[in-house]
Amino acid sequence: MSTKYQLLADQLRDFIRVSLNNGTEKLPTEMELCAKYRISRQTVRKTLSLLEQENLILRRQGSGIYLTGILPDSSNSTIGLLVPNEQEYTYPTLISDIKSRLSLNHFKCQVFVTGNRVDRERQILEQLLERPLRGLMIEGCKSALPNPNQDIYDKLKKSGVPLLFLENYYPAMADIPYIKDDNLYGGQLLVKYLLSRGHKQIAGLFRRDDQKGLERYYGFAAAMRDAGRPVSEDRIGWFDSEDYDLLEKKQNTDFLSLFLQKRLAGCTAVVCYNDEIAYYLVRELQYKGLHIPKDISIVSFEQSYLSELSTVRITSLAHKPHELGQAAAEMILQKCKGISPSYQEIPCQLVKKESDCDIPAEYSPAFF
Repeated sequence: MSTKYQLLADQLRDFIRVSLNNGTEKLPTEMELCAKYRISRQTVRKTLSLLEQENLILRRQGSGIYLTGILPDSSNSTIGLLVPNEQEYTYPTLISDIKSRLSLNHFKCQVFVTGNRVDRERQILEQLLERPLRGLMIEGCKSALPNPNQDIYDKLKKSGVPLLFLENYYPAMADIPYIKDDNLYGGQLLVKYLLSRGHKQIAGLFRRDDQKGLERYYGFAAAMRDAGRPVSEDRIGWFDSEDYDLLEKKQNTDFLSLFLQKRLAGCTAVVCYNDEIAYYLVRELQYKGLHIPKDISIVSFEQSYLSELSTVRITSLAHKPHELGQAAAEMILQKCKGISPSYQEIPCQLVKKESDCDIPAEYSPAFF
């Protein structure tokens, strides 16, 4: 025969299950539970201790009794994380930050690697549709292109799996919240900075099949336009996921060489899609016998260890350390609690290094 505290625990588990569907974040207070169920405070406290052991609630002294987002009677407290690559560039730090924050809330994180391929993304999503996790965080594949996997995303949403896009998003799935860098503002900030240093002829190199690339280009173009310096197509270079893959895996820089040959005539500065592109572009320029920043200035997005490893430390945009991963983990936890978080863009700031310099008014590039 069940004791009073076990019966109360069953009732509160039902309450938690309903609450996680309607966005209720807290349980009533101990006194309110005593009054509602007409039982002693000792029984309530024993019940709450049991629910806390099951990681269903978290008691904060002076604040209240909070739901963790874990479903009652479920062994599944795992959040899935879909990323293009778990080892390269910024991903190890991002994944570590997400795992740490989820762990503090008694959730686990399982990483799935898509290779930035929509067919692999579909395979993973189909598997997760059959064996759902508690929630999913996804960095989209080729996010600037129409995604053929929208039907699977729709099925996941209908099944009640909380979804969150990370770093980018699919425009056709605007109802799924996202967290990413403020790419538009970032593009504007870099251009305004270069203009303030006397640069007038500024080139740009962006990724065409990635939503981040398009937003960064638009910020770049808007700032040039507002400064009365319309963007010339002759000074904009584009690359795609295949180019990027060859660069990372085989250090194939053919698209960078083509950019140097066709886009830099008369330019004194380049805005790069990210630090990785800037890092290899610096190498290509130096291989051609040019000096950074004396001959040409380089700035980029996504400050990383590569901005420090470059032979000339690269001026780039950054957000606070660990901010993106921790904020993303908090957003998916909100989703698991039935709360719809707002779309979030992480602000950036310029970190000045040695890859750019002032340009005298009379300066005219004598190369390319």
